[in-house]
Parts: sequence; structure tokens; C-alpha cells
Amino acid sequence: MTGGASGIGRAIVLRFARAGARVAVVDVAEPAAREAASAVDSHKGTALPLICDVTRSGDVDQVIATVGERLGPVDILVNSAGIAHVGTIEQTSEGDLDRLYAVNVKGVFNCMKAAIPLMKGRGGVILNLASVVASVGVPDRFAYTMTKGAVLAMTYSVARDYVTHGIRCNAIAPARVHTPFVDGFLAKNYPGREREVFDQLSRTQPIGRMGRPDEVAELALFLCSDAAAFITGSNYAIDGGFVTLKM
Repeated sequence: MTGGASGIGRAIVLRFARAGARVAVVDVAEPAAREAASAVDSHKGTALPLICDVTRSGDVDQVIATVGERLGPVDILVNSAGIAHVGTIEQTSEGDLDRLYAVNVKGVFNCMKAAIPLMKGRGGVILNLASVVASVGVPDRFAYTMTKGAVLAMTYSVARDYVTHGIRCNAIAPARVHTPFVDGFLAKNYPGREREVFDQLSRTQPIGRMGRPDEVAELALFLCSDAAAFITGSNYAIDGGFVTLKM
């Protein structure tokens, strides 16, 4: 579970652990990864915090090997690690583009490339966190949109290439979800107007609010479970009607 220390990733870690999974909390932020693992342990689950920069293939390979040694075979890979950038193409520097590509695209590539050989012959599930921006235009999200479109395309490609190997690969496409990132973004960019802007962003979902990380985690658990054994190569919107009800 990459990006498992906070936000949606942390919620998925906790939900999978409650369902009986042995979870590797893979994140670049060591204190937060350890805290998430401790939260699992306090509920009598099994979690292993592992510090990893997903942009580095060597780090990823080492983490995958450690998971195999400490937790057993890799049955499920959830790629949740990701970063954001606000701006149009004119407001996006080459450095911004490279930074988002390294984490959001190359990071997903590195993790799938390391895990797939271990899944071939015995089966497995890969779940990638995409976004509604892969399907519709959202203002001021050029670089983020580029990366999440790539995540969705990689999902389809891997699903097709490895379906005969018993590997399922799907994506989840959330709209706005209330995470610590949202609170930090509002505090930085709209000091004193946090509540006002939060309400504005909430209303962009036809359902009238942002999603909750635990709601995304429930969908993730289903897609990675045997109950979804007939589902691969699919992209599941969890967006309060953002895509279909606003078009």
C-alpha cells in the first residue's frame, strides 16, 4: 500500500487490516507511516511500516522484497502515493511537471513492475488511484490531470496484458475527498476564508459534499476482494455525481 500514511491511503490501510489483511504501510514520511501502522496494531491487526521513495526503482524493489520476507507473498498492490499541483499549463514549470511525473506516473510504474513478476502464475490484484480529472477537465490542474490520465491508461494496459496470468488491475477515480491535504491547501491559499472556500469546493459535487477517505476505502476493499473476481480493466468513479451529473 503506497501512500499509506495519510489521507485516502491511510483509510485503505485501516480498512484492509480490519478485514484481516497483513498490510505494508509504504510511504516516504516515516513518522506518519509508523503512526498508521501503530493504529492498525492497536486494533489487533498486522501492519509493517516501510519507508520508500516510489520514484526510485531500487527502493521499490527492496521494499517488495522486504514485504515478501516479513508478511508473505504480495497478493494485492494498491498505488495511492501521489502529489498535486495547482495551475494551468502556463503556470506549470518544467520542474513542476517532472516532479509530478516522478511520483504519480513513474512511482506507479515502478511498483507495478516490481510486483507483477511475483504475481504471475499465482494471481494478484492491482488497484491504482486515478482521479475524475482523467475523464473530465478541471480548471487549474494541468500537471495533475496529465499524471492521472497516465495512471488510467497504465491500468488498462496492465489489465489487458496480464489477464491470462490471473492478475486483475483496476482504478478508482475519486472527486474531492476531505483529507489533510485539502485542509492544508485551504490554509495556505485562503487564510481566513477556509470555511467559505471549503463549502464552495464541497458544492462542486452534485451530492453536496466532499467524499470521506473511509468511503473510498470501502470501494478499494471490494475491488481487491474475491467478491470482485470478475472485474478487471475498469475505472470506478467515486465522485458524488461529479462526472455524470454535471456533464
